[in-house]
Amino acid sequence: MNNPKIPLAERMRPHTLDQFAGQQHLVGEKGVLRRYIQSGMIPSLILWGPPGVGKTTLANIIASQLKLPFIALSAINAGVKDIREVIDRAKSRPGTILFIDEIHRFSKSQQDALLNAVEKGIVTLIGATTENPSFEVISALLSRSQVYVLKHLTKEELIALIQNALANDVYLKKKNVNVKEYEALLNISGGDARKLLNLLEIVVEGTNSDTVEITDDWVKQIAQQNVVLYDKSGEMHYDIVSAFIKSIRGSDPNAAIYWLARMMEGGEDVKFIARRLLILASEDIGNANPTAMVMANDCFQAVSVIGYPESDIILAQTTIYLASSPKSNASYMAIRNAQRLVREQGNLPVPMHLRNAPSKMMKEMGYGQNYKYAHDFDQNFVVQEFLPDEIKNTILFDPGNNPRENEMRKNLKNWWGGKYDY
Repeated sequence: MNNPKIPLAERMRPHTLDQFAGQQHLVGEKGVLRRYIQSGMIPSLILWGPPGVGKTTLANIIASQLKLPFIALSAINAGVKDIREVIDRAKSRPGTILFIDEIHRFSKSQQDALLNAVEKGIVTLIGATTENPSFEVISALLSRSQVYVLKHLTKEELIALIQNALANDVYLKKKNVNVKEYEALLNISGGDARKLLNLLEIVVEGTNSDTVEITDDWVKQIAQQNVVLYDKSGEMHYDIVSAFIKSIRGSDPNAAIYWLARMMEGGEDVKFIARRLLILASEDIGNANPTAMVMANDCFQAVSVIGYPESDIILAQTTIYLASSPKSNASYMAIRNAQRLVREQGNLPVPMHLRNAPSKMMKEMGYGQNYKYAHDFDQNFVVQEFLPDEIKNTILFDPGNNPRENEMRKNLKNWWGGKYDY
């Protein structure tokens, strides 16, 4: 594209899989999407991943390389009427690919309107979402689609994008650009390739000289002056929700309520906000205040029914409650520690005394033998080993330092004595 008014990210948009950055598990030599294209057949797809990793680009490449009609809709401004009109057009254009950006924003009725066309093959659906499709896409549509996860681009892949743009963009290559430092470019764009390239363009254009030296300080200075410009894609709400969550985690209800207002004034989906509160209630508060999970779940259920404008009060109440609660990530760390141990140790055998023994033969083999039933003992507790021998005595849960979890620590210490060092 030779129009300087078109943003750099759009000018550098790849047109083939070989030009595509990252996602080698999907588009590499043995990638499933490459194999689909080579076969000339593509099923309906849901592409799930963070912003700026190539979901829209992949959809365009698939349609282009298969030479199929391509129609794009945005779930933000398309309704059931738009969907039906597209389906009617597709009936006379066999193989039409219908790309729906932000499909998680479609209501159930909008998704239902797609079902018949997808099922009968009138359209091949490619949906793009930053949200877990298990929560946001109806099961009937999900069962008719293949879900593929796109990963964050690595630091090396993002730097390669910068170098490729400087070497090949028709306008940038006219200047002598020396990138001395990359950190600010990468950090401000947050791994979003689209934001990265558009920020790069603004930084280069921020000097009147044909020789440009890019440093972290220069990038920060230009970014502060052009915060709206480099966020042309409208992805700033991902930065704002990050500030929102970090404010609650940091126990600052004033900052949290400010970022909440920013999201609501921007028309952010109430369920998007409530879902993050629900995750935070478990990840960052946990057993320091178990009521936080109940509160957040009630909030999610309520806003799902009520919607705007009244949901702002419910979200505000829950935000302030969570921000003002004691914090603990002990449960989060416990499951991450356990998952790491499983990956390191593999599938360790279940100790014989813990195994189920539904048959006589299993009992004769020792299944369930010497198991001690806790309720047969004083205070409903007896010391015995519940972990495989290879990892016995391993501590995965370390209670946080707050009144509730200190009480849990005290109980565990009384029960287990010297076995676990609580």
